[in-house]
Amino acid sequence: MYLDKGEFDLAKEYCKDNPVNLDKVLTKQAEQLFLDKKYHKSATIYAMTQQNSFEEIVLRFIQIEDKEALKHFLHKKLFALQPNELTQQTMLVTWLVEIYLNCLGELRESSKDSAQYDAVQDEFRKFLAQTKIKKCVQDNRDTIYQLVKSHGDVEDMIYFAVLMHDFEVVIDHHLQQEDYQKALEMIKKQPDIDWVYKFSPILMQNIPKQTVDLWIELGRKPDPKKLIPALVQYDPFKFNNKTQGNEAARYLEFAIKTLENRDQAIHNYLLLVYTKLYPNKLMNYLEQQGQDAEHVCYDVKYALRLCLEHDLKEACVHIYTTMALYEEAVELALQVDVELAKKNADMPQDDEELKKKLWLRIARHVVEKQRDIKRAMEFLQESDLLKIEDILPFFPDFVTIDHFKDAICTSLQEYNKHIESLQEDMNEATESAKSIRTEIHNFRNKFAFIQSQDKCCVCHFALLTRSFYVFPCMHKFHTDCLINELLPHLSISKRNQVEDLQRTLTNEATSGRINQATKIELEDMVASECVYCGEMMIRSIDQPFVDVSDYQTEMNGWL
Repeated sequence: MYLDKGEFDLAKEYCKDNPVNLDKVLTKQAEQLFLDKKYHKSATIYAMTQQNSFEEIVLRFIQIEDKEALKHFLHKKLFALQPNELTQQTMLVTWLVEIYLNCLGELRESSKDSAQYDAVQDEFRKFLAQTKIKKCVQDNRDTIYQLVKSHGDVEDMIYFAVLMHDFEVVIDHHLQQEDYQKALEMIKKQPDIDWVYKFSPILMQNIPKQTVDLWIELGRKPDPKKLIPALVQYDPFKFNNKTQGNEAARYLEFAIKTLENRDQAIHNYLLLVYTKLYPNKLMNYLEQQGQDAEHVCYDVKYALRLCLEHDLKEACVHIYTTMALYEEAVELALQVDVELAKKNADMPQDDEELKKKLWLRIARHVVEKQRDIKRAMEFLQESDLLKIEDILPFFPDFVTIDHFKDAICTSLQEYNKHIESLQEDMNEATESAKSIRTEIHNFRNKFAFIQSQDKCCVCHFALLTRSFYVFPCMHKFHTDCLINELLPHLSISKRNQVEDLQRTLTNEATSGRINQATKIELEDMVASECVYCGEMMIRSIDQPFVDVSDYQTEMNGWL
């Protein structure tokens, strides 16, 4: 009854507990509002109904000019959906995005009301930023991107990319617009170091100083080796005053000095920059690296090739010396400066012959090329290896003796001193020989007294009971005791030899014919020195008193 009278509020009061009847009341009310052209309110009521066809309602709103009613209906319907109705959510969100984009496109083309455009754009962005909508578009971002791109709405595409944290899209956009500073600022805000590697080449081509400032600010985070593709992108003709080359060198110097980077690729590229743009810095770098080929960080062969290509002779001399190619170093140094050649001639260590050869090469150059006899004579004082007779063959025939009279006199004096020294050595050697002969003579006549109570130092039995040896130190041993004491200290081959000689002497004694040569040979091996006082005892000082194999037996004997 109330429904027929159009009193919808009263009708809804009487069907609160009956969803079917309530839905009929809401449908009737929405239809009436639609007929009264109150489309916005009609859309609100239609969104509350459950039994009406969604498609039919949408068709009704599409056919009218007021697009806001359709948008309002879709909004209400979207937020009435359950969380598990993902398909319906995706469809409604996509449709609403399309409606917003169409509206913004129409306003851009009309260019009449910028305030309205800003209001719609603000509404659109607030719509996308809502938690429910944001989650939906994240799952369907490719579709949304395509929609935005199809409408040519760059401004909203950038906003959407930022909203989705697709900063790579934003950076690409700035680079396409040649707004390199904004792209760099976006990279600064992000923690992903891979973006630095990816976008640095194009940034290095256009804003090298700011790019290098960013690298230095990041410190140890980026790997300098991965930045080489960006460093090699500089164009010497694009910037005045070698700006980009300077920035490349600045970062490489930072990586080497501050970060203490030892990657060969980094050092090699710095060498390349120095040889091409800053040859005055090259020698300072090479000297800092030192001249130990195993510890320098750069490739010495690559460095040599670079320096030869750019005719940097002094640097080449340094590298030749680092490679221990001293002859090549001196030869090339003579084209630069004799003093540099002299410095490199003294480089070889523990090779006097090579050092003398290098000094002779320098002397020959000074005599033959510079014709400076006086300077060549000075080499005799600078190097102890050169003598006047070494450099005389280099002098031309017309040179008078006045040029090197002093050098000859000095050389003769040195020879005289050397002869006197040799004479003194010969006299000392003669006296030593006399002393040795006297000692040998006295030793032949040396004797010792043996008493009846003397005992063997090994077995402690009477010494005179069998054959024995007495040493100058007055240690006394039976022959067999001495051999047994000595055998453990001999090598296997000598031990076998002693045992063979013993067996031979035993056989000879049995037959009554003892060969004195065999006896002397055995005595030379076992009685050349005292087993307690000779070198053998000194060599065995680190051996334990008790053999390892007898240790346990010895320990048990003490218990």
